Amino acid sequence: MKAELPAVTLPGGRQVPALGLGTWHMGESRASAAQEAASLRAGLDLGMTVIDTAEMYADGGAETVVGDAIRGRRDEVFLVSKVLPHNASRAGTIAACEASLERLGTDHIDLYLLHWRGRYPLADTVEAFERLKAEGKIGAWGVSNFDEADMKELLGVAEPARPMANQVLYNLARRGIEYDLLRWSQVQGIPIMAYSPLDEGRLIGHPVLDEIGRIHNAGGAQIALAFLLTKAGVIAIPKSGSPERVRENFKASEIRLTSEDLRLLDEAFPPPTRKRPLEMI
Repeated sequence: MKAELPAVTLPGGRQVPALGLGTWHMGESRASAAQEAASLRAGLDLGMTVIDTAEMYADGGAETVVGDAIRGRRDEVFLVSKVLPHNASRAGTIAACEASLERLGTDHIDLYLLHWRGRYPLADTVEAFERLKAEGKIGAWGVSNFDEADMKELLGVAEPARPMANQVLYNLARRGIEYDLLRWSQVQGIPIMAYSPLDEGRLIGHPVLDEIGRIHNAGGAQIALAFLLTKAGVIAIPKSGSPERVRENFKASEIRLTSEDLRLLDEAFPPPTRKRPLEMI
């Protein structure tokens, strides 16, 4: 029997797994598309039902891969996609969402995010999000790459509507949000989606992660993911193009890091002691 994945409760009460599936860099090659779709299906088989994508990824190619992967299984999936800032006008957001829906082969996206801030007023984008929600084309909306000040501004603009999540760069090597944004988000009840949780692979092979991994009969990447799973209200979305690697990522949910493990991680990857600009990749 497979382990139960830890869960994060979204605003409104729905629970989703704290470990999902990213798709950045998927759909860039027709030759690898079938294996990429297979890796997403392998994740669904394990209960990793959050799939994150975006119109930006491979100019829609990743959404096409996701559409292939979820065909016949749409009801299992909590589907996340994003609108590019230059499309995020009132009319542009609606058109972008409809194009994403077509590529995804579905009639609704569970969570639709503004990929990062652009030139259009937040009020215009939020108005479009609320219209899409009213029409049933999205279940909820949120943002990506917003720092605490951006989030406070957004709450003021959107009231009484609220964002469902904020997706940001967060991993052991990039812990800046722990100084302020993470705690603020936890208090507000707005989940953080951690993209590039392995720092685009740069954390793989780190000696401290590998050392802790040996204690737990695991790899260093699994330790890096297990660290994020200790954080309340955080959903990690590692991308993997192979079913085998997805299964390895899943095993991170079975690891229980000790206080000594966490001390060693803090020593190797010191938490922030001052405000840092929000990092992006």
